[in-house]
Amino acid sequence: MPDARYEVAGLLRFATTACAAAGLESEKARAVAEVLLEGDLMGHDTHGLALLTPYLDSLVSGDMRAAGEPELVSATAVAETWDGRKLPGPWLVRRAIARAEAASAEMGIGVVSIGRCHHIGCLAAYGPPVAAAGRMLLLTCSDPATGSVAPWGGTRRIYTPNPLAAAWPTPDGPVLIDVSMSVTTNGMTGRKRAEGKLFDHEVLLDANGAPTRDPNAFWADGSLMPLGGVEAGHKGFALGLLIEVLTSALAGHGRADAPTGWGASVLVMVIDPARFGGTQAFLRETGWMADAVHANPPKPGGEAPRLPGERAMARRAQAMTEGVALHPAIPPALAKLAQRFDLALPEAV
Repeated sequence: MPDARYEVAGLLRFATTACAAAGLESEKARAVAEVLLEGDLMGHDTHGLALLTPYLDSLVSGDMRAAGEPELVSATAVAETWDGRKLPGPWLVRRAIARAEAASAEMGIGVVSIGRCHHIGCLAAYGPPVAAAGRMLLLTCSDPATGSVAPWGGTRRIYTPNPLAAAWPTPDGPVLIDVSMSVTTNGMTGRKRAEGKLFDHEVLLDANGAPTRDPNAFWADGSLMPLGGVEAGHKGFALGLLIEVLTSALAGHGRADAPTGWGASVLVMVIDPARFGGTQAFLRETGWMADAVHANPPKPGGEAPRLPGERAMARRAQAMTEGVALHPAIPPALAKLAQRFDLALPEAV
């Protein structure tokens, strides 16, 4: 049976109202609701409204701050560093993107590093508006308070999946990348465990470093396998270390400080092609590559090659007209929030 679909506007109202009822200031509530909903619109449903309840629980516990501003740690014409003070991640990242865009318009590039940010949701959700404005976004994060991935050849986890997202324009739409430096994620591992299912492939390592499909191994001192898997995980491990440097090390706050709670170290970078080889030259090149991908012959019986993000944007367009297809685990969680805050639950369309 297909997943039920829900009206986008109704889900947005519900999520925004729930965030406000939990204590978030109006602008922050709207940002959290919009970014989480974008995750579901694009098909990244482990990082969409599935996170709404954990976010609001963080507000109750005090791990997420409901009000206030980030602290400016340092600033140049190009780069700023903020202490996020555990404010809501979606709101902080949107603020950082706006600051980086302003700097890139003047200097060609703008960068904001954020320490002590709360969780930032689905990284791909931030890319389309930047690409639509003709700019390029690089966004990455790690959580210095926890570990999920062991170093190559090791058996004890020391860092998180450490995703890297990017977005840039082509003449016919954006390219969107959102790739973790592990084969799977914490969210998907938790979902498989809750559903009592094995992964289709060996994407985890057990406590002894042996590959496994069993999500329960993760909760028995196992770890997420680095990107590249059994044969090439050394490459994913190296990239995971790079993300650690770009996030916690540049922000000046990370694992060496033994932080607690749920959070993120974040790096936001915006590049304006107009200040480099020129916007038209940029689009000519990205358009050539897009055409080359689309014209590439598929393998026998396979789908035609596509650009990263094309499927997500197609899902989003369908959701905007037909409603959002929520994962079956999400509506019951929203129902509990509706009862908790005395809200009307959005109905399926």
